[in-house]
Amino acid sequence: MDLGLDDRVYIVTGASKGLGAATALALAAEGARLVLCSRDEAGLRAMAEQIGDTERVILVPGDLADDSLPSRLCGAAIGRYGRLDGTVISVGGPPAGGTGDVSDAQWRSAFDSVFLGPLRLARAVVDATTIEGSSILFVLSTSVRSPVAGLATSNGLRPGLAMLAKTIADEAGSQGVRVNALLPGRIDTGRVRELDDASGVADARALHEAQIPLRRYGQPEEFGRVAAFVLSPAASYLTGTVIPVDGGATRAL
Repeated sequence: MDLGLDDRVYIVTGASKGLGAATALALAAEGARLVLCSRDEAGLRAMAEQIGDTERVILVPGDLADDSLPSRLCGAAIGRYGRLDGTVISVGGPPAGGTGDVSDAQWRSAFDSVFLGPLRLARAVVDATTIEGSSILFVLSTSVRSPVAGLATSNGLRPGLAMLAKTIADEAGSQGVRVNALLPGRIDTGRVRELDDASGVADARALHEAQIPLRRYGQPEEFGRVAAFVLSPAASYLTGTVIPVDGGATRAL
């Protein structure tokens, strides 16, 4: 299937590793041009080398908690390529811990980076794009559907952001802008391995895999391919959807 991504331009945040990086690689493989963003400047340079064609990649180091970042990202895309077709908004996981373990300062910091930062970028992309069929994709978590033990901040913030994505889909649909969200489950990223190691449970991975219908963790590239499709013109009648990518682990509809 031709996804129709050739020469389209997308901003990808959290692009230096994990799910953001996997999505960036999938988009680049389909011919998209990218504005890659992360706090990790060295990681961004490594991603550009992995993609290979530096003429098709712009690197913009930054933190989504910075309210000036969305305008810089949109400006970089339009300044070089003359267009902006959408964004993948992937944010690193907030601090682990139960409700009693996370300080007020950590909650405020998580809100700025996990909730308010993505909202600002989504608004900026809606305002900046003039192309019919533009697409915004939020990378969230299965905590949208069911709480994840030990991740109170994610359980508190991600569901609200999922409903916000649906709200923006309603508001921007008349402009031809599609807005969707993906809910990754146990994907084999550094973040998930860190959570397994920090759980204090022996054989944590094996225990999780036993509860997944496919009996394994997903690979980042499996997530990236789904993200590229949902973002692409091939999914042109898909908007306002929240889709788990979790090997069947989420039992809720």
